[in-house]
Amino acid sequence: MDWYAFLFAVEVAVGGLLSGVMYALVAIGFVLIYKTSGVLNFAQGSMVLFAALTFVSLVEHGVPFAGALLLTLAAMTALGFAIERTVLRPLANRSPMTLFMATLGLAYVIEGAAQLIWGTQVHRLDLGISNAPFEVGGIFISTFDLVAAGIAAAMVAILTAFFRFTRTGLSFRAVADDTFAAMAVGLRLNRIQAAVWTAAGAVALVAGLLWGARLGVQFSLSLIVLKALPVLVLGGFDSILGAIVAGLIIGASEKLAEVYLGPFVGGGIEGWFAYAVALVVLLVRPSGLFGKKLVERF
Repeated sequence: MDWYAFLFAVEVAVGGLLSGVMYALVAIGFVLIYKTSGVLNFAQGSMVLFAALTFVSLVEHGVPFAGALLLTLAAMTALGFAIERTVLRPLANRSPMTLFMATLGLAYVIEGAAQLIWGTQVHRLDLGISNAPFEVGGIFISTFDLVAAGIAAAMVAILTAFFRFTRTGLSFRAVADDTFAAMAVGLRLNRIQAAVWTAAGAVALVAGLLWGARLGVQFSLSLIVLKALPVLVLGGFDSILGAIVAGLIIGASEKLAEVYLGPFVGGGIEGWFAYAVALVVLLVRPSGLFGKKLVERF
Protein backbone atom coordinates (compact mmCIF):
# COMPACT_ATOMS: atom_id res chain seq x y z
CA MET A 1 0.00 0.00 0.00
CA ASP A 2 1.49 3.34 -1.03
CA TRP A 3 1.38 6.45 1.15
CA TYR A 4 -1.60 8.05 -0.60
CA ALA A 5 -3.64 4.87 -0.34
CA PHE A 6 -2.82 4.70 3.36
CA LEU A 7 -3.88 8.32 3.89
CA PHE A 8 -7.14 7.64 2.06
CA ALA A 9 -7.85 4.59 4.25
CA VAL A 10 -7.17 6.64 7.37
CA GLU A 11 -9.46 9.41 6.07
CA VAL A 12 -12.28 6.93 5.50
CA ALA A 13 -11.76 5.38 8.93
CA VAL A 14 -11.74 8.78 10.67
CA GLY A 15 -14.98 9.74 8.93
CA GLY A 16 -16.51 6.48 10.10
CA LEU A 17 -15.32 7.01 13.67
CA LEU A 18 -16.92 10.46 13.75
CA SER A 19 -20.19 9.00 12.50
CA GLY A 20 -19.83 6.21 15.05
CA VAL A 21 -19.83 8.70 17.92
CA MET A 22 -23.24 9.93 16.75
CA TYR A 23 -24.49 6.34 16.47
CA ALA A 24 -23.34 5.79 20.04
CA LEU A 25 -25.25 8.86 21.21
CA VAL A 26 -28.54 7.38 19.97
CA ALA A 27 -27.67 3.98 21.44
CA ILE A 28 -26.98 5.49 24.88
CA GLY A 29 -30.62 6.58 25.05
CA PHE A 30 -31.57 2.90 24.75
CA VAL A 31 -29.02 1.82 27.36
CA LEU A 32 -30.24 4.31 29.97
CA ILE A 33 -33.76 2.90 29.84
CA TYR A 34 -32.78 -0.74 29.51
CA LYS A 35 -30.43 -0.71 32.51
CA THR A 36 -33.08 0.47 34.95
CA SER A 37 -36.28 -1.10 33.63
CA GLY A 38 -35.27 -3.84 31.20
CA VAL A 39 -37.32 -2.12 28.48
CA LEU A 40 -36.05 -1.88 24.90
CA ASN A 41 -37.39 1.60 24.19
CA PHE A 42 -38.25 1.50 20.49
CA ALA A 43 -39.71 5.00 20.86
CA GLN A 44 -36.23 6.51 21.19
CA GLY A 45 -36.10 7.28 17.47
CA SER A 46 -39.44 9.08 17.66
CA MET A 47 -38.15 11.08 20.63
CA VAL A 48 -35.16 12.13 18.50
CA LEU A 49 -37.55 13.24 15.75
CA PHE A 50 -39.84 15.08 18.18
CA ALA A 51 -36.89 16.97 19.69
CA ALA A 52 -35.55 18.05 16.29
CA LEU A 53 -39.00 19.08 15.03
CA THR A 54 -39.77 21.05 18.17
CA PHE A 55 -36.48 22.94 18.09
CA VAL A 56 -36.49 23.80 14.38
CA SER A 57 -40.16 24.83 14.47
CA LEU A 58 -39.56 27.16 17.41
CA VAL A 59 -36.61 28.75 15.61
CA GLU A 60 -38.70 29.21 12.46
CA HIS A 61 -41.35 30.96 14.56
CA GLY A 62 -38.81 33.54 15.71
CA VAL A 63 -37.67 32.08 19.03
CA PRO A 64 -33.94 32.76 19.62
CA PHE A 65 -31.57 29.80 19.46
CA ALA A 66 -30.92 29.67 23.22
CA GLY A 67 -34.61 30.06 24.03
CA ALA A 68 -35.59 27.34 21.56
CA LEU A 69 -32.98 25.04 23.06
CA LEU A 70 -34.25 25.58 26.62
CA LEU A 71 -37.89 25.21 25.60
CA THR A 72 -37.14 22.00 23.68
CA LEU A 73 -35.18 20.63 26.63
CA ALA A 74 -38.17 21.39 28.87
CA ALA A 75 -40.49 19.69 26.37
CA MET A 76 -38.29 16.58 26.20
CA THR A 77 -38.02 16.48 29.99
CA ALA A 78 -41.81 16.64 30.26
CA LEU A 79 -42.19 13.99 27.54
CA GLY A 80 -39.82 11.58 29.25
CA PHE A 81 -41.52 12.10 32.61
CA ALA A 82 -44.98 11.64 31.06
CA ILE A 83 -43.96 8.41 29.30
CA GLU A 84 -42.65 6.92 32.52
CA ARG A 85 -45.69 8.01 34.56
CA THR A 86 -48.51 7.16 32.13
CA VAL A 87 -47.15 4.19 30.15
CA LEU A 88 -44.26 2.39 31.84
CA ARG A 89 -45.31 2.67 35.47
CA PRO A 90 -48.77 1.08 34.93
CA LEU A 91 -47.09 -1.73 32.99
CA ALA A 92 -44.45 -2.48 35.64
CA ASN A 93 -43.61 -6.18 36.07
CA ARG A 94 -45.23 -7.10 32.76
CA SER A 95 -43.44 -9.33 30.25
CA PRO A 96 -40.62 -7.86 28.13
CA MET A 97 -42.72 -8.41 24.99
CA THR A 98 -45.59 -6.39 26.47
CA LEU A 99 -43.25 -3.53 27.34
CA PHE A 100 -41.62 -3.65 23.91
CA MET A 101 -45.00 -3.48 22.18
CA ALA A 102 -45.94 -0.57 24.43
CA THR A 103 -42.88 1.41 23.33
CA LEU A 104 -43.52 0.45 19.70
CA GLY A 105 -47.03 1.84 19.94
CA LEU A 106 -45.66 4.85 21.78
CA ALA A 107 -43.34 5.55 18.85
CA TYR A 108 -46.32 5.92 16.52
CA VAL A 109 -48.17 8.09 19.03
CA ILE A 110 -45.19 10.46 19.35
CA GLU A 111 -44.76 10.66 15.57
CA GLY A 112 -48.47 11.35 15.15
CA ALA A 113 -48.37 14.04 17.82
CA ALA A 114 -45.36 15.66 16.13
CA GLN A 115 -47.18 15.63 12.80
CA LEU A 116 -50.30 17.12 14.42
CA ILE A 117 -48.37 19.91 16.16
CA TRP A 118 -45.66 20.80 13.63
CA GLY A 119 -46.92 19.48 10.30
CA THR A 120 -45.28 17.14 7.81
CA GLN A 121 -43.00 19.42 5.81
CA VAL A 122 -39.24 18.91 5.70
CA HIS A 123 -37.21 21.47 7.64
CA ARG A 124 -33.64 22.57 7.16
CA LEU A 125 -31.79 22.81 10.46
CA ASP A 126 -28.76 25.08 10.55
CA LEU A 127 -26.69 24.96 13.73
CA GLY A 128 -24.15 27.40 12.38
CA ILE A 129 -21.51 24.70 11.94
CA SER A 130 -19.60 24.71 8.66
CA ASN A 131 -19.51 21.52 6.63
CA ALA A 132 -16.31 22.50 4.82
CA PRO A 133 -13.49 19.96 5.16
CA PHE A 134 -10.08 20.87 6.53
CA GLU A 135 -6.78 19.10 6.09
CA VAL A 136 -4.65 17.53 8.82
CA GLY A 137 -1.49 15.77 7.65
CA GLY A 138 -2.95 15.06 4.24
CA ILE A 139 -6.24 13.78 5.71
CA PHE A 140 -9.45 15.71 4.98
CA ILE A 141 -11.93 15.85 7.85
CA SER A 142 -15.44 17.30 7.78
CA THR A 143 -15.73 20.25 10.16
CA PHE A 144 -19.35 19.39 10.93
CA ASP A 145 -18.56 15.75 11.67
CA LEU A 146 -15.72 16.74 13.98
CA VAL A 147 -17.79 19.31 15.89
CA ALA A 148 -20.76 16.95 16.08
CA ALA A 149 -18.54 14.17 17.41
CA GLY A 150 -17.10 16.60 19.97
CA ILE A 151 -20.59 17.58 21.13
CA ALA A 152 -21.64 13.93 21.35
CA ALA A 153 -18.45 13.10 23.28
CA ALA A 154 -19.14 15.98 25.69
CA MET A 155 -22.66 14.67 26.23
CA VAL A 156 -21.27 11.23 27.01
CA ALA A 157 -18.75 12.75 29.45
CA ILE A 158 -21.51 14.72 31.21
CA LEU A 159 -23.67 11.61 31.56
CA THR A 160 -20.70 9.59 32.84
CA ALA A 161 -19.90 12.25 35.46
CA PHE A 162 -23.55 12.51 36.44
CA PHE A 163 -23.97 8.79 37.02
CA ARG A 164 -20.62 8.46 38.78
CA PHE A 165 -20.58 11.44 41.13
CA THR A 166 -24.16 12.55 41.85
CA ARG A 167 -26.60 11.05 44.33
CA THR A 168 -29.20 10.38 41.63
CA GLY A 169 -26.54 8.84 39.40
CA LEU A 170 -25.33 6.54 42.15
CA SER A 171 -28.93 5.53 42.83
CA PHE A 172 -29.32 4.74 39.15
CA ARG A 173 -26.25 2.53 39.20
CA ALA A 174 -27.54 0.72 42.29
CA VAL A 175 -30.88 0.03 40.59
CA ALA A 176 -29.10 -1.12 37.43
CA ASP A 177 -26.89 -3.55 39.39
CA ASP A 178 -29.61 -5.04 41.62
CA THR A 179 -33.15 -3.65 41.56
CA PHE A 180 -34.45 -5.61 44.56
CA ALA A 181 -31.43 -4.77 46.73
CA ALA A 182 -31.80 -1.10 45.82
CA MET A 183 -35.47 -1.14 46.82
CA ALA A 184 -34.59 -2.97 50.05
CA VAL A 185 -32.32 -0.13 51.19
CA GLY A 186 -35.02 2.46 50.54
CA LEU A 187 -34.30 3.78 47.04
CA ARG A 188 -37.45 5.01 45.30
CA LEU A 189 -37.51 3.11 42.04
CA ASN A 190 -40.25 5.21 40.41
CA ARG A 191 -38.37 8.46 41.02
CA ILE A 192 -35.15 7.01 39.63
CA GLN A 193 -36.86 5.69 36.51
CA ALA A 194 -38.49 9.08 35.94
CA ALA A 195 -35.05 10.71 36.17
CA VAL A 196 -33.64 8.21 33.69
CA TRP A 197 -36.45 8.83 31.18
CA THR A 198 -35.77 12.55 31.58
CA ALA A 199 -32.08 11.94 30.82
CA ALA A 200 -33.09 9.87 27.78
CA GLY A 201 -35.14 12.85 26.59
CA ALA A 202 -32.09 15.12 26.91
CA VAL A 203 -29.99 12.63 24.94
CA ALA A 204 -32.70 12.52 22.27
CA LEU A 205 -32.54 16.33 22.04
CA VAL A 206 -28.79 16.38 21.35
CA ALA A 207 -29.05 13.47 18.92
CA GLY A 208 -32.02 15.11 17.17
CA LEU A 209 -30.19 18.39 16.64
CA LEU A 210 -27.03 16.74 15.29
CA TRP A 211 -28.76 14.23 13.02
CA GLY A 212 -31.35 16.81 11.96
CA ALA A 213 -28.60 19.21 10.91
CA ARG A 214 -26.93 16.44 8.91
CA LEU A 215 -29.96 14.79 7.27
CA GLY A 216 -32.65 17.45 7.50
CA VAL A 217 -35.57 17.34 9.92
CA GLN A 218 -38.07 14.94 8.38
CA PHE A 219 -40.06 11.96 9.57
CA SER A 220 -37.51 9.48 8.26
CA LEU A 221 -35.23 10.86 11.00
CA SER A 222 -36.93 8.50 13.44
CA LEU A 223 -35.40 5.59 11.50
CA ILE A 224 -32.03 6.53 12.96
CA VAL A 225 -33.09 4.14 15.70
CA LEU A 226 -32.30 1.31 13.27
CA LYS A 227 -28.67 2.45 13.15
CA ALA A 228 -28.46 2.14 16.93
CA LEU A 229 -29.62 -1.49 17.06
CA PRO A 230 -26.40 -3.05 15.69
CA VAL A 231 -24.46 -0.83 18.10
CA LEU A 232 -26.51 -2.19 21.00
CA VAL A 233 -26.05 -5.79 19.90
CA LEU A 234 -22.29 -5.35 19.54
CA GLY A 235 -21.68 -3.36 22.71
CA GLY A 236 -24.33 -4.88 24.97
CA PHE A 237 -27.75 -3.52 25.87
CA ASP A 238 -26.74 -2.58 29.42
CA SER A 239 -23.34 -0.91 28.91
CA ILE A 240 -22.76 2.77 28.17
CA LEU A 241 -19.08 2.05 27.54
CA GLY A 242 -20.14 -0.74 25.19
CA ALA A 243 -22.37 1.66 23.25
CA ILE A 244 -19.45 4.06 22.78
CA VAL A 245 -16.93 1.42 21.69
CA ALA A 246 -19.45 -0.38 19.48
CA GLY A 247 -20.51 2.89 17.85
CA LEU A 248 -16.90 3.58 16.89
CA ILE A 249 -16.43 0.04 15.57
CA ILE A 250 -19.66 0.09 13.55
CA GLY A 251 -19.01 3.57 12.17
CA ALA A 252 -15.47 2.83 11.01
CA SER A 253 -16.12 -0.70 9.74
CA GLU A 254 -19.15 0.17 7.61
CA LYS A 255 -17.32 3.06 5.92
CA LEU A 256 -14.27 0.91 5.20
CA ALA A 257 -16.49 -1.93 3.97
CA GLU A 258 -18.35 0.40 1.61
CA VAL A 259 -15.11 1.68 0.09
CA TYR A 260 -13.12 -1.54 -0.12
CA LEU A 261 -15.75 -4.30 -0.33
CA GLY A 262 -18.59 -2.39 -1.97
CA PRO A 263 -17.17 -2.53 -5.51
CA PHE A 264 -17.13 -6.34 -5.34
CA VAL A 265 -20.81 -6.65 -4.37
CA GLY A 266 -22.28 -3.84 -6.41
CA GLY A 267 -22.25 -1.15 -3.69
CA GLY A 268 -24.80 -0.40 -1.00
CA ILE A 269 -22.91 -2.45 1.56
CA GLU A 270 -22.97 0.40 4.08
CA GLY A 271 -26.72 -0.04 4.54
CA TRP A 272 -26.52 -3.64 5.79
CA PHE A 273 -22.92 -4.31 6.86
CA ALA A 274 -23.58 -3.27 10.49
CA TYR A 275 -26.40 -5.83 10.71
CA ALA A 276 -24.13 -8.56 9.38
CA VAL A 277 -21.63 -7.71 12.13
CA ALA A 278 -24.43 -7.75 14.70
CA LEU A 279 -25.60 -11.18 13.50
CA VAL A 280 -22.10 -12.63 13.86
CA VAL A 281 -21.83 -11.17 17.36
CA LEU A 282 -25.20 -12.67 18.34
CA LEU A 283 -23.99 -16.09 17.22
CA VAL A 284 -20.66 -15.83 19.05
CA ARG A 285 -21.40 -13.64 22.08
CA PRO A 286 -25.14 -12.93 22.55
CA SER A 287 -24.53 -10.54 25.46
CA GLY A 288 -22.28 -8.30 23.35
CA LEU A 289 -18.71 -7.20 24.00
CA PHE A 290 -19.48 -5.45 27.30
CA GLY A 291 -22.94 -6.74 28.25
CA LYS A 292 -23.54 -8.82 31.35
CA LYS A 293 -23.93 -12.53 30.76
CA LEU A 294 -27.28 -13.84 31.97
CA VAL A 295 -26.91 -16.91 34.15
CA GLU A 296 -30.06 -18.92 34.75
CA ARG A 297 -30.45 -21.92 37.03
CA PHE A 298 -33.15 -24.48 36.54
